[in-house]
Amino acid sequence: QVQLVESEGGLVQPGGTLRLSCTASERIRSIWRMGWYRQAPGKQRELVAIVVPGGGTNYADSVKGRFTISRDNAKNTVNLQMNSLKPEDTAVYYCFLGTNLPSREYWGQGTQVTVSA
Repeated sequence: QVQLVESEGGLVQPGGTLRLSCTASERIRSIWRMGWYRQAPGKQRELVAIVVPGGGTNYADSVKGRFTISRDNAKNTVNLQMNSLKPEDTAVYYCFLGTNLPSREYWGQGTQVTVSA
């Protein structure tokens, strides 16, 4: 069973930066995608950024130009560099890994990111 281990989030001030990392416990051999979702209080979980097969990336409109996702295949790791953070970025952030099989999707435990003065 694949496990996704996330780094800790934290409390940052508006305009600040934070870097999240997620590491899979096992090497993924199939076609896969890996990225980050988030869920704010009272809202649905939404896609933040994701790396798809072939190395392409997709971002939520709300984070374009501020967040950067990157993947290190050798380390089975995906990172999310978050710059110019805003209070509306406050959420629990979840790492996600998907294979070519819909029945083989994995989630991290979630880490709290709070943006507040």
